[in-house]
Amino acid sequence: MVNLTINNKKICAAEEMTILEAAKQNNILIPHFCSMEGIHQIGSCRICVVEVEGEKTLQASCKIRVKEGMVVYTNTEKVKKARKLLYELMLSDHPKDCLNCTRNQNCEFQRLGEIIQVSESRFEGEKSKPDRDDSSPSIVRDTAKCILCRRCVTVCNDVQEIGVLNVQKRGFHSFVGPAAGLPLNSVNCTYCGQCINVCPVGALQEKDSTQMVWNALYDRNKRVIVQTAPSVRVSLGEEFGYEPGTVVTGKMVTALRDIGFNDVFDTSFGADLTVLEESHELLKRIKNSFLAKQAALPMITSCSPGWIKYFEHVFPERLEHLSTCKSPHMMLGALIKTYYADKIKVNPKDIFVVSVMPCTAKKFEITRPELKNNGFPNVDAVLTTRELARMIKEAGIDFRNLEEGEFDTPLGISAGAGNLFGAAGGVAEAVLRTVYRTVTGRELQPGMVHIRSIKGQEHIKALEVKIENTVEEYRFIDGETLKVAAASGMKGMKAFMEQLEDGTSPYHFIEVMGCPGGCINGGGQPRPSNEYVRKKRMEAVHSIDRGKALRGSHENPAIAKLYEEFLAEPLGKKSGELLHTKYTKRGIYNELI
Repeated sequence: MVNLTINNKKICAAEEMTILEAAKQNNILIPHFCSMEGIHQIGSCRICVVEVEGEKTLQASCKIRVKEGMVVYTNTEKVKKARKLLYELMLSDHPKDCLNCTRNQNCEFQRLGEIIQVSESRFEGEKSKPDRDDSSPSIVRDTAKCILCRRCVTVCNDVQEIGVLNVQKRGFHSFVGPAAGLPLNSVNCTYCGQCINVCPVGALQEKDSTQMVWNALYDRNKRVIVQTAPSVRVSLGEEFGYEPGTVVTGKMVTALRDIGFNDVFDTSFGADLTVLEESHELLKRIKNSFLAKQAALPMITSCSPGWIKYFEHVFPERLEHLSTCKSPHMMLGALIKTYYADKIKVNPKDIFVVSVMPCTAKKFEITRPELKNNGFPNVDAVLTTRELARMIKEAGIDFRNLEEGEFDTPLGISAGAGNLFGAAGGVAEAVLRTVYRTVTGRELQPGMVHIRSIKGQEHIKALEVKIENTVEEYRFIDGETLKVAAASGMKGMKAFMEQLEDGTSPYHFIEVMGCPGGCINGGGQPRPSNEYVRKKRMEAVHSIDRGKALRGSHENPAIAKLYEEFLAEPLGKKSGELLHTKYTKRGIYNELI
């Protein structure tokens, strides 16, 4: 610890801390803009400058470490003038169309101007050339609004390790984007949307689908059906003033009905169905490996479309390791346009399915040509959590005073396991529950699962369960230890993929979520998404699971009835047609497409 003085206040701070971190810890506000705690401190904006006794120039507080006896001033005339000047220079190259921007009133640049008390814009002149890239189905880049904070560059390169976004050109002509000015849809972007989550302005946004959905709702010939992902119900409330992690399922369902949707279903039903299909697919692969047949192990989950696209680019020769199961919302969409359409006697061409997701990559997923049945796309439109919040506000709905609604049946019933899909490790836990029940005839108890963290990898954990006293059909696995791993974020999978490449992977099953922390931190979730917010959302997802009378997906009576009436059996002919898919070899430069 070191002793220092900030604004005549004597404080102590750990010697590895920056001035900005030490001030924050002691409730001293230093305005800052480009910095992200623990991730990004490059000092590009210089808004956080302070005076340090003994230094000739102002210092960027996000870069300078504290020292014993250091004396710092954060609000001198020199500092305040510098901040205002820096802000006004950034403002001079920024569009002043705040009322037309989706970030209006939720913009860090606006908020900074209020803190600094900038009341005029003294500098006008040439602006950087506007360039709007809306080529991708998921993300829109508007470089005219970019203030070159480079947060997105850090997230793309250091957190996700995709490397699509970088600063191109130099000086006044600098911009952030793919190399050679290529559009996003032509590079190996995964559309995870983590760049959107950290962008402080409107330079990066999800492609808006709200008008498409409104148009469907206005069409009297369409039956518009909506489904919502597990993580949406624990984050949507943040857009209406609730504390992070508040479960607003009932109000969300009522709001969707008030908007005009004909049916409101739960994607967790699709998650339960995914668990059944994925569990049997895993057991089939394990059995084949024991019988010395060819079996691609470990089997890797396929619920995260960003991860799937990354895998197709980077490991095109290993696609057989991916589970063939569609993601839960695509499974449910396929059932809505077949099983449910037949039940309500509506032609599938007159059904419009909307998925409310935490994920921007889902917007890309629904455009994949293989995710169709009988010529109809499984899902017609994807709204992010943020987009749904905007629609609720646009409809004039008083969200906080809504009554509690319930999902429609039969595709709105879910077990606790299906809700776990919203958090990292949830798919692995859900699959373990069903696999254990299938092979032993007994329910898996929490104490039976050995969970360990992997050193140096905060977003990775391994789960093991000993399989004993199996039913006759699964004697081949009796006495074996089932090994499962769960990773979130593209970076977290690197070690696992190296093991897969050299044939040393000890796992039977690997769950991968493309976003750090899983879907609760998806690219379409409310901002900000810091460690505290993610923790609260994850706790809420697990609380939903604990509150369910049915914990395992195999216990869901609606799933059992679906197989009895329509699908017949997991991995059967009908489920193979509707619930399973294939993948595309892309190559790192799209050279294999």
